[in-house]
Amino acid sequence: MVARKRLRPGRLFKDRLNRGWMRLWTLVILLTPLVIGAALWWKSSMLLTDHSLLSLLRSVIWKPLSGQFGFSSFILSSLWVTFLALMIAGPICLLSALHLTYFAHSRVTKIMQPTIDILAGIPSVVYGVWGVLVIVPFISGHLAPLLGAETSGYCILAGGLVLSVMIIPFILNILIDIFQAIPAELHESTLSLGVSNWVAIRSVLLRKAFPGIISAMGLGISRAFGETIAVLMVVGNVARIPDGVFQPGYPLTALIANNYGEMLSIPLYDSALMLAALILFVIVILFNLLSRLLIIRYENKYK
Repeated sequence: MVARKRLRPGRLFKDRLNRGWMRLWTLVILLTPLVIGAALWWKSSMLLTDHSLLSLLRSVIWKPLSGQFGFSSFILSSLWVTFLALMIAGPICLLSALHLTYFAHSRVTKIMQPTIDILAGIPSVVYGVWGVLVIVPFISGHLAPLLGAETSGYCILAGGLVLSVMIIPFILNILIDIFQAIPAELHESTLSLGVSNWVAIRSVLLRKAFPGIISAMGLGISRAFGETIAVLMVVGNVARIPDGVFQPGYPLTALIANNYGEMLSIPLYDSALMLAALILFVIVILFNLLSRLLIIRYENKYK
């Protein structure tokens, strides 16, 4: 009894200390996006004082030395590259995850897992160099002539292809975990009704995994939208609205990476780059909110 009385205050203190640390770091994580958003808004307020936000978002004219800052072409280039990457990577990841989970031999899965981890760990600049050495010449020398187009190879399609390879490991890992988390009894009970394996996957398992699939794709979009180095190496970096996949573009991330540092001595230019970062930040948040709304709506529908 004496020993318990001596230990109890110490245990209580440790419990309170651990709970305090957990609450503190949870609060830090919750506040981090707000702090980032507030800092970007503060830094971009100089430009927003002189120009309306709507005119900056609509304008395509980018002449910083003349005081003209139009973000339209940069936003559209980012959307072009991101959605092209998702259109390429999405079906590949979904079908690969299904194959590795329900059809492939366990030895294949064991080989694929470290391969996916290696792809996820490769630095983005290596993907950019690979894009310059392989993707750009392939597009300019083979793909574009085959489709009757002329391009230098530094274009939206090159950015989309490089980005799609980069986001595949992230989406694929999440999808494999989601499919493996579905109870095996659900799959077996569906097969016991006499349907084929593919029908069971399409009609039951994909519906069960739909919220997770949306989350995985949303994470892939966020990852692709914020990628910088690999994209700026292959996309061309021309500030105009691209009218096709063989046209060069200039995503927001490339704009910030190419100019930040050199233009710190020009306050209005610095403020414009901070506004570009804020636009990027807001769009990524909107993508995540949209995916969450889709998941909630789906769960309410099939509750």
